[in-house]
Amino acid sequence: MPAIVLTTFNARFSHPSMGLRCLLANLDVWRDQTRLIEFDLETRPEAAVETILAENPRLIGCGVYVWNTELVHRFATLLKILRPEVHLILGGPEAAHALDHHPLATIADHRVAGEGERIFAEICHTLLTHGAPLPKKIIAPPADLTTLRHPYDAYTSHDLAHRHLYVESSRGCPYRCAFCLSALDPEVRRFPLDPFLKAMADLLERGGRHFKFVDRTFNLGEAHATAILDFFLARIPEFPGIFLHFEMVPDRLTPGLKTRLAAFPAGTLQLELGIQSFDPAVLQTIDRHMDQTRAEENLRWLLTATQAHLHTDLIIGLPGEDLASFAQGFDRLFALGPHEIQVGILKQLAGTPLTALTGTEEMHFDPEPPYELLANRRIDFMTLRRLKRFARYWDLVGNSGRFPNTLRQAFRERSPFYTFLAFSDWLYATTGQTHQIALPRLTRLVQEGFGAQRTPAERSQLDQALEQDLQHQQRTEKKTDHHPPSRQMRHRP
Repeated sequence: MPAIVLTTFNARFSHPSMGLRCLLANLDVWRDQTRLIEFDLETRPEAAVETILAENPRLIGCGVYVWNTELVHRFATLLKILRPEVHLILGGPEAAHALDHHPLATIADHRVAGEGERIFAEICHTLLTHGAPLPKKIIAPPADLTTLRHPYDAYTSHDLAHRHLYVESSRGCPYRCAFCLSALDPEVRRFPLDPFLKAMADLLERGGRHFKFVDRTFNLGEAHATAILDFFLARIPEFPGIFLHFEMVPDRLTPGLKTRLAAFPAGTLQLELGIQSFDPAVLQTIDRHMDQTRAEENLRWLLTATQAHLHTDLIIGLPGEDLASFAQGFDRLFALGPHEIQVGILKQLAGTPLTALTGTEEMHFDPEPPYELLANRRIDFMTLRRLKRFARYWDLVGNSGRFPNTLRQAFRERSPFYTFLAFSDWLYATTGQTHQIALPRLTRLVQEGFGAQRTPAERSQLDQALEQDLQHQQRTEKKTDHHPPSRQMRHRP
């Protein structure tokens, strides 16, 4: 029976917890007495308690995130009713600030705020060996990345075959965007490169192919970034199926980075590029510094000179942004042609600088996770509800990549944002659903919704565009049937 169990509720099965593996790798003498047990959001808390209590642990470490806070609350409540003597330690992003006024803070024995690798090992040793008292909230200082053990050997063969592999080559972010938790860690620290690349080589040899880098701004240090890109470029012929995901700022692409990015073949590279807003006043208010002209130039270059899949981000409800300025930003980004535009609703994450702006902007947030904006002085509640449905339907129709010709035809000489908002309103009025819309039905709804109030000639053009999309889908599915992609490629984020 293990003395320690590390656990959490992951967002989905394909997303393993890197944080738990970081703790496990640095538990020193306690590692051999530790079991890692992961659940996902489909797991009932009582089932999780049953699974863990069957291990009869003396101490449980649990990761708390914005998506699982309420599940962990129920889990912790049941656990303490049944086994009050078991030490329950909470960590993760929500443990630092969000739990200050949450019942979880009372239920748990301790919680760790910050980078917990070293301090968690000390907590385990103190509680399991000496039984000495510890503070309820324990603040962990930033870890020395030169001394931490890498967590990658804790990825099992099952993880390698079926899940994303989260890796990190750096921590921290120099930008202080008001909405982001990374604003609390402005110093960028990098893991020593040689040991990191050796760990990546080991993962490749063991069968790892799908690497999602969690570095907040991968392209800040050119020498560090190009060394990692060169490492993977050299191994693509030997290890087919490699797929890499990096988060980058779009206005910082040096010639050296461009040379490497252009060399990656199709299907191997995805870049997440945070735009958030194109309104200069909004960007200044949230302390986000971005050269918009250069960002646009780089996006165009990436789309024409590389074969990378481009995932871009916009946020609804930023301080100073109204419906009209968001619409302009969406249309501007759509015109550039990225493969995905992820539209999110602003969230108030505890501890971020955004808290200081809530009064002047009259921002009201849902007190329950994920703490989304309900209304502000520029966008009322009813409009935000419409925009949340817009974001959901855009994922189904726009980001799915199934209807590119249809959308181009529907948006012809029209605002993409307002045209799709009208379709979104119609779709919700027609179905009353935002989920569980089967693809054949969705296709019919796309045809009907965009065809409404169009001339016969326009409807004919839309039908032709939709037929092209359907034929492309059929060719893609037929090709996939004969040449199935690797398991990792099917789990792209």
